[in-house]
Amino acid sequence: MTYTFYTFPKAPSPRRAEIILIEKGVEYDEVVVDLSTGEHLGEEYRAINPSCTVPALKIEDGTVLTDNAGILAYLDAAYPERPLLGSNPAEKAAVASWCAKVEFDGLLGVAEALRNTAPRMKGRALTGPVSYDQIPELAERGVKRVGVFWEVLNKALEGRDYLATDEFSAADIVAVVAVDFSKVVKARPPEEMTNIWRWREKLNERPSISKTTP
Repeated sequence: MTYTFYTFPKAPSPRRAEIILIEKGVEYDEVVVDLSTGEHLGEEYRAINPSCTVPALKIEDGTVLTDNAGILAYLDAAYPERPLLGSNPAEKAAVASWCAKVEFDGLLGVAEALRNTAPRMKGRALTGPVSYDQIPELAERGVKRVGVFWEVLNKALEGRDYLATDEFSAADIVAVVAVDFSKVVKARPPEEMTNIWRWREKLNERPSISKTTP
């Protein structure tokens, strides 16, 4: 089966999906949707993904999966021999919990900081078809949220190679994207958080991570 993967290279959200595709070892055709020119807001792409976001993944029957949660759930079920959502109930619970925490406190914290300050995102403080004004105070809060989250992540990685279980999982994918994405707002984890940086360096051994690192 060949999939059609709608993406914008180096953007954090489609990077998550690309890592999953590589980890699963599946073939896909890549279609670049140029966020910088507003292509994702045009009628042609709206017909594919009314949410006006990337990633999106078209599967064999023509169904389009329009977000990372759906893409991850589908691919992990379709290719269970390389599980990213855990191999037993306890692992699945741990992965789900960490994915939620990392996305809310890490990724969304960085997104708050970026989208509420970047001049190119004026009037586009949230993704999607509706325009929202920037709120500078939310940017300040986003940076604070990320700083607190790094402390949580560094503690959780003490003595561990991976975040949620003893194997690489979706939680590591969300977390590594958050760490790398945070450089755009100059809020990366401090050097003294050695557990994070040890873990981050180890992840570079995986082609899915090294190939997609911005």
